[in-house]
Amino acid sequence: MDHPDRHESHPAIAKRLKRAEGHLRSVVAMIEAGKPCVEIAQQLHAVEKAVGQAKKTLIQDHLDHCLDAAVGGLSRAQRQPIDDFKAITKFL
Repeated sequence: MDHPDRHESHPAIAKRLKRAEGHLRSVVAMIEAGKPCVEIAQQLHAVEKAVGQAKKTLIQDHLDHCLDAAVGGLSRAQRQPIDDFKAITKFL
C-alpha cells in the first residue's frame, strides 16, 4: 500500500460511497420532480444506511489495523483491554 492510512477495504468503501452519492442525486431529483414523500423518505433511508455502513466499515478497519500496529509488541494480557474495546465497538 502506498500510504499507511490506506487499507485494503478503502476501495470498496469508496465504491459504496460513490453509489450512495449517485443515489442521493436521484433523491434530489425525486424531490424536485414532486415525488411522494413516502418514496423520498424510503430512498433517503437507503442512502443513510449505505453511508452509515461505509463509516462503520472504515472505523472497524482502522481499529483492526491501526490499533494492532500500535500495541503489537504488548503481551496478550496487556493487549486484552484493546481487544475488548475492538470487540465492543462492533455493536455500535
